[in-house]
Amino acid sequence: MSPRGSWSSRIGFILAGAGSAVGLGSIWRFPYMTGENGGAVFVIIYLVCCFLIGYPVMLAELTLGRHSGKNPVGMFKKFSKDNSVLWKGVGGLCVASGLVVFAWYSVIAGWVVGYLYKTAQGTFNTRLSTSVIDEIFSNFVSQPILVMFLHALIIAATAFVLTGGVKGGIEILSKWLMPLLFLLLIILAIRSVTLDGAMEGIRFYLYPDLSKINGTVVLKAMGQALFSLSLGMGTMITYGSYLSKKENIPSSAMWITICDIWVSLLAGFVILPAVAAMGGSYAEGPVLIFKVIPSIFSQMPGGYFFGLGFFMLLIIAALTSTVSIMEVPVAYFVDERRWPRKKAVLLVTLIAWVIGTPAALSHGASSLLTSLPILATSFFDVISTLFGDISLSIGAFFIAVFVAWKWDLDLAAEEMRHNGRFEMETAWKFCIKYVSPVIILVIFIFTLWTNFMS
Repeated sequence: MSPRGSWSSRIGFILAGAGSAVGLGSIWRFPYMTGENGGAVFVIIYLVCCFLIGYPVMLAELTLGRHSGKNPVGMFKKFSKDNSVLWKGVGGLCVASGLVVFAWYSVIAGWVVGYLYKTAQGTFNTRLSTSVIDEIFSNFVSQPILVMFLHALIIAATAFVLTGGVKGGIEILSKWLMPLLFLLLIILAIRSVTLDGAMEGIRFYLYPDLSKINGTVVLKAMGQALFSLSLGMGTMITYGSYLSKKENIPSSAMWITICDIWVSLLAGFVILPAVAAMGGSYAEGPVLIFKVIPSIFSQMPGGYFFGLGFFMLLIIAALTSTVSIMEVPVAYFVDERRWPRKKAVLLVTLIAWVIGTPAALSHGASSLLTSLPILATSFFDVISTLFGDISLSIGAFFIAVFVAWKWDLDLAAEEMRHNGRFEMETAWKFCIKYVSPVIILVIFIFTLWTNFMS
């Protein structure tokens, strides 16, 4: 049996936790969600939700992990006094969500690697029309051998880090890559906001137009807060299980939340002013970084280096997240099945590759997977919706309910006290008991309705 790992320092844990939260959700998803949903009003609601939903649930996950010293399955098994099927199922859902999210997440990360190579080749050095950019992307994602190779490359890189364990793999990666990520973001943001015509994008991003607030904008901002902080799939439970009793959970969780918010906001400054400067549309959706951003590089002074820096940034963000997501199922096999870490990593890697391969082929490489019978949508869209949106809402909801109503709220607060203090105890108890579960349930119903019933 492999011994359980532990963090060697507080800064190592905070950087690893921030690396988990700071990923494609912050740098890829946040800017396009902001662009599609009214700009500054979306940002304001997102910030409020990070503290009303994200921070309380993160505190709950870290506390459950440290107090139990277990992965999500082991934690629910240990703390669920009646050992009910429900709580075992929630633990299993967390592990399954981590595995499947990692499988499709690595597909997008593979695209980023491919686009870094294209940028380094000089593909976007000359001014290209929108139709040409679209064609480049369509041809790229429809090449089966290429997308499968890039998908496997990301999985292999993640597995390599995880075989080093908590201190020798995850922590070392985070200590090196997270400061580099912050530095690159700052440089790119400065370059973007100083472009001619960038001020329109800055106004869109910073000056709220209250007329754009509606139910959809509010609910999507709530969902983004949950997604970007890596909550609901047991990542923070697992990371918390490696945490020393000496560490201050409320302070560490606050630093992780602030780091994620900061990176998200900086990513907005990288993307939205550049889109405005080049006359692009904010509402291009998920393909913004692959279709719109390269066209910006082709027109921007110094665009070659801007492009290299941007895609390097995305790869760093993706890798720090894939490592944390993959650690959840790995920890399950190490804890519950008593497997050596390397054996657990190998099995999870193989399963993720099998699940992710049809996802990689579902953007034109396979007509069947690109448009599934009856559903008329791609395999990628199905698993990303089921496990990237719905399962995370379910997991976060039941984790909040478990801490507030099933386990022991006072015991949880006691675990969080550092040197006898937890200044926000009353506010946290109220949020985790009433505010967070209700808001998460609304997000879940909205996601279910918009994707399957409307």
